Amino acid sequence: MAIKSRRYEEAKLEASTNLELYWWVFMRISGVVLVFLLIGHMWMNAILTDLNTINYDYVAKRLSQTTWKLYDLLILALGLLHGANGLRYVLDDWIRDPMKRFWTKAVLYSLIAFLFLLGSLSLLNHDFGVK
Repeated sequence: MAIKSRRYEEAKLEASTNLELYWWVFMRISGVVLVFLLIGHMWMNAILTDLNTINYDYVAKRLSQTTWKLYDLLILALGLLHGANGLRYVLDDWIRDPMKRFWTKAVLYSLIAFLFLLGSLSLLNHDFGVK
């Protein structure tokens, strides 16, 4: 069950388990971190760079550097975890039958793991041909 409190002290009292409290804290921290990561991404790609110069060569040059790969991997991981946890809250609120909720979450977690694996593989293993 999702914690509805806005303050940490209230959330501690409302949390049924420590894990639920950790997810509550994670949602607040990851949301703020994601905002700054995405603003930085937009700043570097839409303001510092002329939009007409963004093409395959630009992206290949950028993603051939480890720093950018890790930056994009962090956005991918935090975005998927943050979204999956938010969806978990929605499923807990809307699906009352425990068996249906279990299988829906199993499919959701499998899909999230697949998307993370696919995104990670495409980011880390693709040879962009930049020398």
